[in-house]
Amino acid sequence: MKRAAIAGIFFLSFIPFARIEGAEMIVQTCFSPQGKCSLYILREIESAKHELLVAVYAFTSAELAGALVQAKKRGVTVQVVVDREFDRTNENSKARFLDAQRVPVRRISAVPLLMQDKEPGLMHQKFAVIDRRLVFTGSYNWTHSADTRNDENLLMFHNASRLAEEYRKAFLQLWKRKS
Repeated sequence: MKRAAIAGIFFLSFIPFARIEGAEMIVQTCFSPQGKCSLYILREIESAKHELLVAVYAFTSAELAGALVQAKKRGVTVQVVVDREFDRTNENSKARFLDAQRVPVRRISAVPLLMQDKEPGLMHQKFAVIDRRLVFTGSYNWTHSADTRNDENLLMFHNASRLAEEYRKAFLQLWKRKS
């Protein structure tokens, strides 16, 4: 009974996001490897006009990295946060490519939860905010494997200004973190 009540509260907390500025929020899903989720992300990056904020643990997709570079060249503000350890140990990480293309990238680790923790955890976020109206989130990393081999999911929230603002705040907290 208690779980049902909590689930009901959780569900109700999302009802205000259903109507924003006269437009109804649209939620789409993609499941890989059958869905080739990168196509959805590419489409939205290509239509971005103002701002692209990306926080993703693993970023090895040349296609998605190239799209971010093109968005920056169109005048879109682009910022990317990746996991420091993944970037350091994976030769296919696109963070160095983005650096070379003058796309701002931050490499961070998760903050240790307890003072006695000696090793920081992972920056394991996987989300993007586009033009303060669209949010991508889910288990989907921006990798070739996520599209072709892994069981991944991607949720896309369109016309989601309030939700996008919450994710944007989370991104900016990550961006400010010193690692």
